Amino acid sequence: MGGIFFDYIGAIIRWIYGTIWRTIANKSKFKFSEYVNGPENSDDWFDATGHSTVNRFVGMITIVVIVILINRYG
Repeated sequence: MGGIFFDYIGAIIRWIYGTIWRTIANKSKFKFSEYVNGPENSDDWFDATGHSTVNRFVGMITIVVIVILINRYG
């Protein structure tokens, strides 16, 4: 259950960052589902399993930073 939560939090953070960056750089944007599951029909190992790992890592870091900020300033 916690892994899915961190997976989606991380995907949201990566999607926001990627959308802003790709808008500034005038590049094509990825769909949110590609941030969650990786690109469709890809044979690359990272596309199949790596996105979930990165999402969970980013999600955990985001939650930890939010908790620290709330404890310090809240």
